[in-house]
Amino acid sequence: MKRLILLFSLLCSLGNYAQELALSNNYGADTSSSKTVQGSNDNVSQNDFIKHLDGLSNKRLHRYLSKKGVSEKLIKKGNEYFDKMWYAEAARVFDIVLEKTKVEHTLPLLSKAGDSHYYSGNLEKSYKWYNELYQLYRDEIQDDTFFKYTQTLKGTGKYRRAAALTKIMRQKRDEPLKELKQLEANTWKGAATVKIKNLGINSKYSDFSPMFHNGSDIVYASAKDSSILTTRRYRWTNQPFLDLYVAKTKNEEGDLFGSEKFSNKINTKFHEASLAFSPDQKTIYFTRNNYGKRLKRGKNGINHLKIYRSQWINGEWTEAMELPFNSENYSTGHPAISTDGKKMYFVSDRPGGFGETDIYVVDIYDNGTYSEPKNLGRTINTEAKEMFPYVTENALYFSSNRAMGLGGLDIYKSDAADQMFSVGINLGEPINSTRDDFSYIIDSSGEKGYFASNRKGGKGDDDIYSFTYTLNLNAITGSVEKTSTGEAIESANISLYQKGMLVNEATADDTGIYSFSGLNPASDYTVVVKKEGFINDSLLVEIKENKNIKVTHRLKEQNEVLADKPIVESFEPNDVYFNFDSYKITPGSAKELDKLIAVLKEHKDLSLKIESHTDAVGPKVYNKYLSEKRAKSTEAYIVSQGVDPTRIVSAVGYGEEKLLNDCSDGQPCAPGQHRLNRRSEFIIIAE
Repeated sequence: MKRLILLFSLLCSLGNYAQELALSNNYGADTSSSKTVQGSNDNVSQNDFIKHLDGLSNKRLHRYLSKKGVSEKLIKKGNEYFDKMWYAEAARVFDIVLEKTKVEHTLPLLSKAGDSHYYSGNLEKSYKWYNELYQLYRDEIQDDTFFKYTQTLKGTGKYRRAAALTKIMRQKRDEPLKELKQLEANTWKGAATVKIKNLGINSKYSDFSPMFHNGSDIVYASAKDSSILTTRRYRWTNQPFLDLYVAKTKNEEGDLFGSEKFSNKINTKFHEASLAFSPDQKTIYFTRNNYGKRLKRGKNGINHLKIYRSQWINGEWTEAMELPFNSENYSTGHPAISTDGKKMYFVSDRPGGFGETDIYVVDIYDNGTYSEPKNLGRTINTEAKEMFPYVTENALYFSSNRAMGLGGLDIYKSDAADQMFSVGINLGEPINSTRDDFSYIIDSSGEKGYFASNRKGGKGDDDIYSFTYTLNLNAITGSVEKTSTGEAIESANISLYQKGMLVNEATADDTGIYSFSGLNPASDYTVVVKKEGFINDSLLVEIKENKNIKVTHRLKEQNEVLADKPIVESFEPNDVYFNFDSYKITPGSAKELDKLIAVLKEHKDLSLKIESHTDAVGPKVYNKYLSEKRAKSTEAYIVSQGVDPTRIVSAVGYGEEKLLNDCSDGQPCAPGQHRLNRRSEFIIIAE
């Protein structure tokens, strides 16, 4: 997306156009047209320079780059573009230098190359340079660059790596790691399925921030090139400036048609975006660059964003006036109006907040004045960015790039009661993706709405999607009983697998009943039941559209059967080891486990016990916990490769209880000796 909407900090941009312009100190950082001279002929020469480079054949480009001093000149030129926030041009120059010359890949060069692509929305390329930067300079990398690197990891689907690095960053800052678990699990699982659709009105540029208007209309922001004359362009992303457009709804699926510019009284030669209407639809609030006859800049030289208001009088919109709580020295934007019209929620990077951008609220008085802005507090705002608020009668929706989301910006929901807000819950897939998802709105029925995303498969930079919720009745309800008597078995452990991955767990109640709800339609699940003293049972369950599937598990009592089974062997493949303080299966260990899996697949009468261990470094209690995680991850890998979960009799972690050497607490040992204790062992049992 190349974010034009509320990026208050250059160094914290996720590279999306919509955010850059909606709340950012970049939103008007440079307004030169790439096709029209704005006060200096240098703009034309700069643009011609990039065109000249791109027009060279590989042979001529190689000849040009081999000349003495050219690499240094290109780096200087790239730095000039970067300092002017012309990130698209800077990215092109840095790519040429890094990929086609023998210049040293220094920390500043790699950092600016990564930043240039990050700010202009190319996460794959920014990942490439950030990853090299991390590999070469991991002890010198700045925290803000480290954070952007983790964002590109999530944006390119490398979630585990992002989680691992986030843990490292928190340890470095002495921040509590338990918050990662809370964030990881804090994902909404609603009683509905979601159908999303990319809309036909989307352009090859950025389209976002939809808003309901007059019942059947949607007003939104777009950088689409609708001019028949030369179009001025925003140098940050080399796209046209944002304007507000209006379109009409076409059908129940939320399709839009008849898109046209909203009002020439509101649209200007600079950016207009992120908007809201009063309940009577006669007042519009929107985000715009701070300018009078010309752009105005704050003390830091940045052109900030402000919220403006216009009223519908005598059949037209009045000239927009800025709101009194704006400032020349920080940005204010992304207005959202409560359903009664008495409160405005907005985003700002004003001093005194909790993070990079926070959500605030003001009261709207009958006389047209406003209360002092109030920060919504820690339940909503974090140290990261919170932006794009939308409020209903009982909930606040917003986007955030906080740790452990699915992508860059994710959409969250916070329940509201008595002007208090709960902790935000991630809406999960398919609303959220590996990229940026934002500007979510939902109608009064709570069933339909729109949001914007720069996810893969779209038509342009940021696209608007419609969504429809339908009641999700997909469920599995099961009962657990003894084979011999039919008597209910209480407190059995129930595990739900999909495609070999554990997706949920439950415990049977005192009548032997359990239930999993909100399941994916037209999917296959495997339910595994375990109870001490009984043989495991598993069932493959096919989910049908909006049906509650009922199943029964009949467990046989072991009656010492397991004790009578001969132990075939203690199977110890080579190198089934773990890295320090990790339970991740390494590629080398996976190869060895594959040998074990081949044995199990060939001999269907074999069962398996897993025993996992740690070294003696660290507290014993933690090591016991870590070994249990290693046992579970080993079990999960084996199951993911097609082994029936019921054939795994147990997966137990022993911590540091069974060391293979003398490297106990306080004993000096080489790293290699400690490594020998970080292992999983296996006992194969014949039926």
